[in-house]
Amino acid sequence: MPDNLPIHDPADPLGMAPDERRRLAHWVVDRVLDHFEHSAEGPVIHEETPHDLTSRLGGPPPEEPGDPVAALSVLVDAVLRDMQHGDHPRYFARVPSPSSFTGVLGDWLGTGFNAIAASWAGGSGPASVELVVLDWLRQLLGLPEGSEGVLTSGGSLANATALIAARNRSGPGVAYLSDQTHSSLERGLRAIGFPAEHVRVLPTDASYRFNVDVLSDAIGLDRASGLRPGFVVATAGTTNTGAVDPLDALADVCAAEGMWLHVDGAYGAPAVLCDEGRAVVRGLERSDSLVVDPHKWLFQPYDVGSVFVRHPRALTEAFTMTPEYLTDAAERLGEVDLRDRSLELSRRARGLKIWLTMRTHGLARIRDAIARGIHLAQYAEEAVRSDDRWELVTPAQLGIVTFAGVGATSADHAAAARELARDGFAAVTSTKLRERSVLRLCTINPRTTEEDITSTLDRLATALSSLWS
Repeated sequence: MPDNLPIHDPADPLGMAPDERRRLAHWVVDRVLDHFEHSAEGPVIHEETPHDLTSRLGGPPPEEPGDPVAALSVLVDAVLRDMQHGDHPRYFARVPSPSSFTGVLGDWLGTGFNAIAASWAGGSGPASVELVVLDWLRQLLGLPEGSEGVLTSGGSLANATALIAARNRSGPGVAYLSDQTHSSLERGLRAIGFPAEHVRVLPTDASYRFNVDVLSDAIGLDRASGLRPGFVVATAGTTNTGAVDPLDALADVCAAEGMWLHVDGAYGAPAVLCDEGRAVVRGLERSDSLVVDPHKWLFQPYDVGSVFVRHPRALTEAFTMTPEYLTDAAERLGEVDLRDRSLELSRRARGLKIWLTMRTHGLARIRDAIARGIHLAQYAEEAVRSDDRWELVTPAQLGIVTFAGVGATSADHAAAARELARDGFAAVTSTKLRERSVLRLCTINPRTTEEDITSTLDRLATALSSLWS
């Protein structure tokens, strides 16, 4: 047997000697530090074939012990290399996850201590941290005291959680979405039992925002047909363009019609922290339920989403469960069982990383990091306007700008984006706005530089020229 295998205690087949644990832990820490210090020098995205990856990772289940450093090296060199690096400064595709190192430290602690945040009796410390974090976010988002919240894996589950609570509180009804609502919302509505005839996807206005007049007409038609208009699903920061729906006007409609206003602010809602963003997301505080993904514009590593409902106990009423084997962990006065606020029973302690980030950096630095994302998109907009190879399609909004190559087709845009990804220099998204093909940059990583943006635009234009020549 090789000399470098971990020495274990015969009484614990999976244990390791203290020196060996420390050696391996330092190895892992060094690799993560290398990633933070040098990730900008590597490719934004890397992909291998399924056959190549399976060849390195698969084979028959290993019967005998192996070299842990060799196994860790495979994870770093193959698995963790072959993915999109959403924290890379030139990852402009989709919505990045520009994780802070403090967030990683918080996650490490939670994983290392095997922390669980399901019941108060099972984890009063992790539960308290999550409740504190939720209350900090509630205050920053402008929601009233008494609003109920919970951390989830991300926006998809958070949105579904909110809509389950909404339907449980107000009863069945028609849900109104826009054609720019994130696709996970429509999927979530189907998954939680909304029939297709109770989901309306309405056309947006010229700025790709929820059209209030179209909504009012649809509500009137449904009422005349004997249906109950129940829910409006608005967006604060659409994925395609960064547009923010007219939240105040939608809240007025919902108040007049007795409807529930849900806001998907998965990426855009944190803009409320800075002055420029706050003006754009005005009305956020009037939502009945609101979703925010801290693993996007609050600089946390995957995964963490959050959902808030302004009506006290709306989540608890929808999700409380107390089977016989959990009766000894039931809530007492002042205690909170977070398992009763979503479908998750076994829950990671996701609040630790957010708490540590806020306590370490403070809101002032987080606010500056968010504002930088907004300003980088404005810089990208000006760069596009000043280059006759490009045409601006939608202006900078909450860190997103869209543009098109002059004379370029949808296939051209997709091919140019693929070329950049293949080269590893940058990752951008091609998408469609009312059947028009566009390219898109999302610039919410505070480590992105102006040079990163101009170089990416120049390489995209070169890729298009190469296609045509």
